[in-house]
Amino acid sequence: MNKTRHRTVNVGGVDLFYREAGQRGAPGLLLLHGQPCSSFYFRQIIGPLSEVAHVVAPDLPGFGFTKAADDYPYTFDAMAETIGMLMREIGMDRFYLYVHDFGSPVAYALALKYPERVLGLIIQNGNAHEEGLGTPWALVKSYWANPTPANRAKLPEWLNSEGVKHTYVGDIPDHLLPLVAPEGWHLDWERMSQPGLVEIQFRIFSDYGSHVARFPEYAAYHRDHQPPALLLWGRHDPYYEIEEAYAYARDLDRVDMHIYDGPHLLLETHYAECAGMMRNFIVNARSDR
Repeated sequence: MNKTRHRTVNVGGVDLFYREAGQRGAPGLLLLHGQPCSSFYFRQIIGPLSEVAHVVAPDLPGFGFTKAADDYPYTFDAMAETIGMLMREIGMDRFYLYVHDFGSPVAYALALKYPERVLGLIIQNGNAHEEGLGTPWALVKSYWANPTPANRAKLPEWLNSEGVKHTYVGDIPDHLLPLVAPEGWHLDWERMSQPGLVEIQFRIFSDYGSHVARFPEYAAYHRDHQPPALLLWGRHDPYYEIEEAYAYARDLDRVDMHIYDGPHLLLETHYAECAGMMRNFIVNARSDR
């Protein structure tokens, strides 16, 4: 197992923090976290996966230890451009993409731009279909359609310490609660509560509507390029309906699906199982080529 290195590099004016393990030149594995997390979410799986891949897990702009200029746009396209610069910096030419939560728009922006470089998709509670957006998203869609202060005021209050904790343990059964370490949500809130970051988080959230508008483009990408896919899904997800998991099978001919008795942040409770599945997926996909 390779030791994880912790680095910061300036790309396009962004001081981008990332975790890296494995040999450069090996198949790339780009781990993209969601909201409100950081690359810390992947702490348990980077080492094991570094035996079969060059693993890179950045803190996206607006999260963790990454720092961007005041005029950074905080759109998912801008984040994808920043991550693309990182990949050029470290020489990651071909890669597997981890599709999860707010990392999904970044992953798909990269896939649409570099389809020939994508070795496969590892989908973990990531949204790319309308099926995943159930009734709780109705108010959000209204805000995206008409982003007025009045419509913003109708949204549930979630950019606070309780909202961060809810991402980890909200709506999950009691038997899973002891498996989720509290450091995650405490660290996330410590970072998010820094001056100006809550409003940055809302700007990022507001751009998620552009991701939803691209769902037809993602479906076309799936149909046209047929990337091998591994789906790992925590069924106790308060944000995405479980129908989202099955929707991937509509356009992807090669998708290995595993539904776990786990939360939205599945790696908090099932990191060993997921690391094993991911390792086998990468090794088998490599041998199939």
